[in-house]
Amino acid sequence: MVARRESPIDIERPEPGSALRRTLLAGERTYLAWWRSGLAALALAIAVGELVPQVTDGPEWPFVVLGVGFGALGVGALLAGEYRRREVLAAIENGRYAPLDGRWAVVLSGFAVLLGVAAIALIIVV
Repeated sequence: MVARRESPIDIERPEPGSALRRTLLAGERTYLAWWRSGLAALALAIAVGELVPQVTDGPEWPFVVLGVGFGALGVGALLAGEYRRREVLAAIENGRYAPLDGRWAVVLSGFAVLLGVAAIALIIVV
């Protein structure tokens, strides 16, 4: 059995109506938003990579590449959400604030913009 480390804040038993309870619930909603974004990107990956090539007359490979890209974006969002969840919980336990690491935001946003531009180009060309 692993001994639970003592923290200045008991996150397992927040008092009803406390700011800690609201903070934990807000963190949970944010975590679920990361999940929604990741799952949406994975659904888009399947649609773009598998379904669209079946209904178009153009080449299949650009859609498959774009679908793989959206799949990678979805997996990245899920991983970032779990990383962020752990980071925020650790910060709450230690009574500090954990701002979002700008590198995650830049990488995921940049990749999403790149995929969006590629999708627009593919729509224009095909």
